[in-house]
Amino acid sequence: IAHIYCEDVFGIVGENFTFPVKIDQKVVETTWKKNKDKVAEWEGLNEPTYFGRLCNRSVLMENGSLTIVDLEKDDAGAYELRYWDSMKDHYLNFVLVVLDPLPEPEISCNTSDRKLVLNCAANFQGPLNYIWKLSDNPQSHEKQELSIRLEDVNATTKATCIIKFLQMERSSEISLMQCL
Repeated sequence: IAHIYCEDVFGIVGENFTFPVKIDQKVVETTWKKNKDKVAEWEGLNEPTYFGRLCNRSVLMENGSLTIVDLEKDDAGAYELRYWDSMKDHYLNFVLVVLDPLPEPEISCNTSDRKLVLNCAANFQGPLNYIWKLSDNPQSHEKQELSIRLEDVNATTKATCIIKFLQMERSSEISLMQCL
């Protein structure tokens, strides 16, 4: 009986990506396949062997994890890791989704109801976390829109919007003076 596991994972074009493999026993033999085609193999004491498009862009580690260097859109797909621990075969399945790099967030502002309203937006395929930081306030605000009462607006204050996806982040800054 083989244990089968499946996980959706995300990578970004141009970045390095490592499949999140967690194996707690000694691995004797590993084989990675993408859409049923072999991409990497490691048997016993031999060196790893690489196949196809990932031949010069991947690194297979002793713990079974595979790193793809300089991720491309074509690297997206279903990956399977089969490993043998000298007792039985195990299978881990991943679906790799390759996304475009994070764009720079765009900040817009307007005034309404005696408030300055800042909005941060970015066109991206994945779910983003938004964080606002004001240069004159140590607190951060985790939301896409930030409202400040007009009487609390300091013309020298700068507002920074930070967008985050996985371990990546990008930011943009605006002077509140520009908004008034």
